[in-house]
Amino acid sequence: MIKRPFFFLALFIFSPVWVFSQGGTGFPGESFDVFIPSRTGPSIVPGSDPLSRSFRKLQLGMSLDELKEELAADGLFEFRGDRDVSFLPAREENLVETTGLSFIRRAFFQLREKKVFIMAFTMDQQRIDHYSVFVSLVQKYGEPVSLNPLETVWENEETRISLERPLTVKYIDMAVFKAIMDESRAEADKGVLLREGFLNEF
Repeated sequence: MIKRPFFFLALFIFSPVWVFSQGGTGFPGESFDVFIPSRTGPSIVPGSDPLSRSFRKLQLGMSLDELKEELAADGLFEFRGDRDVSFLPAREENLVETTGLSFIRRAFFQLREKKVFIMAFTMDQQRIDHYSVFVSLVQKYGEPVSLNPLETVWENEETRISLERPLTVKYIDMAVFKAIMDESRAEADKGVLLREGFLNEF
């Protein structure tokens, strides 16, 4: 049998849990509303703008010379000229990587046939946060076509814009990207055929 002093002590300790779970104060005729704080931030009203292919004066499809000129003229970047330009011989592509100022930490530009087909901007998380960028993109372009813990994507036939974690905004020229993917699949298929042909020699 449970001793009375222990029983009343247990009732005193655990009764608040029961009261809150029942949504009341424990007194007849009275109610208790639990306040759950929510994150405050800008209201999200989805927009309907066409996907942009540019950031400031930097655009998908611009030439290497145009890109270098715009980066040198834009005070948001610490572009050092040809020192920030690399050539990737295996893929016959150029890569431009430069340091940013203010909200941007680094910027990356990938070029195929000396035309920009990828632009990526990594933000300074001390100055701007992921949620604010997400809200801004939704308000401009509407609901994303896909969303997962790693990235949020807006996409049409010509352009893909992604917000990637921890905090990078990336623009992709879909026509060039699809061509590269087709070439990669063709190379993979060729490799399979060569392997099968070799195995058939035995």
